[in-house]
Amino acid sequence: MMNQPTNHPYAHRLHRAYARPSKASVQRYPSVHGHQPFRPLPAPTGAPPYHLTLASVLPPEQMKAITEAGRLVFHMVGDTGGIKTPVPQMNVAQQMEKDSVSSPANSSPAFFYHLGDVVYFYGEAQEYYPQFYEPYSSYNAPIFAIGGNHDGDLSRDMEAQKVPSLAAFVANFCAPIPHHTPDAQEDPRQAMNQPNVYWTLEAPLVTIIGLYTNVPEGGQLDDDQIGWLEEELRQAPADKVLIVAMHHPIYSYDDHHSGSPYMHRILDAAMEQAKRMPDAVFSGHVHNYQRFTRQLNGRSLPYIVVGAGGYHNLHHVPRSLKDPPQPLPFTVPDEEGVQLETFCDDQFGFLRLEVTADTLKGDYFTVSGFQDPNAGQDAIHYDAFTIDRNAGTVTTTLAQEHRKVDTVHKGSKLRHPRI
Repeated sequence: MMNQPTNHPYAHRLHRAYARPSKASVQRYPSVHGHQPFRPLPAPTGAPPYHLTLASVLPPEQMKAITEAGRLVFHMVGDTGGIKTPVPQMNVAQQMEKDSVSSPANSSPAFFYHLGDVVYFYGEAQEYYPQFYEPYSSYNAPIFAIGGNHDGDLSRDMEAQKVPSLAAFVANFCAPIPHHTPDAQEDPRQAMNQPNVYWTLEAPLVTIIGLYTNVPEGGQLDDDQIGWLEEELRQAPADKVLIVAMHHPIYSYDDHHSGSPYMHRILDAAMEQAKRMPDAVFSGHVHNYQRFTRQLNGRSLPYIVVGAGGYHNLHHVPRSLKDPPQPLPFTVPDEEGVQLETFCDDQFGFLRLEVTADTLKGDYFTVSGFQDPNAGQDAIHYDAFTIDRNAGTVTTTLAQEHRKVDTVHKGSKLRHPRI
């Protein structure tokens, strides 16, 4: 079965609402937007070094099952808020729910890690119910998050009212004690108790360092967070998979945002200072799926963009990759040792990750975002990869075809098993 191109007006109307860059690049210094300033960070709600253990969130019997199985499974995606139309977000959420309930008990996702932009456009408290609590009301697992630029930005009215940046994000994700917030309305989900807007999740088999890259295009960290990142890399357990998550991507071959040279420098410098590389770097911000591999210090380091979680406007890779279609993996010009392994820019989707003692396996599933949520669609298995943390290798484990398609900005069409 193939994903069908959508004819919904939202799928095309806003794709051309911004100026295209003159040259395609995986990194670009952003133009300065006067209303995208660095926003001061809220005070932490927990103690440094801002760690949260999965054992403090999941029940003991579930933690025991994870430990005995030697496997931890979780979902990951960003940029979900369905402010213009809820349909794509609802469709992705339904497929994540379906994956959770249809999986065997020992491989059911234990949580959802959100890569930012939970609520568009300014992280307003009144938008948390329609854009977060209601869409995931049937997702019966904890949801963790790092903030995106839209979560931290402020409208002019909010500035005039002196609303602090990330106020609603903190209320709903960084509560000192889990409780039911007014923003949740009738949904029973309680606020998460992350200790800070940048924080580390300690879990069996994996450590996830979550950055808050603030509002400016390309991201921006203050000195405290940069120092914290270096120390977290240095202190991360050597016997676990290590993930770095951030909203703004380091590499992105798209026609809207591109990747961030600034975050590239920050992470590289932190790795150098700490003498530790993560096993994978995940980000959102760009509304599509892209998987890059960078050869660094004799290892393969994947940088993966997972930003097609439900916001209606998808971002496209350059036409030069698709017309004529370029073979994949594609060697990225002007970036030594970097390859684009695969991409999907015309469908929504989510990532399912499975961690064992030695590997991190990823499976990306696409979802036809504008189909009727009640139509009973199935997600399509689009990409699969395995990271061997001991060997420092990344292996693609799902054969793919990338074809030339029509000229209305359509991406790759694949035939893969359904979940």
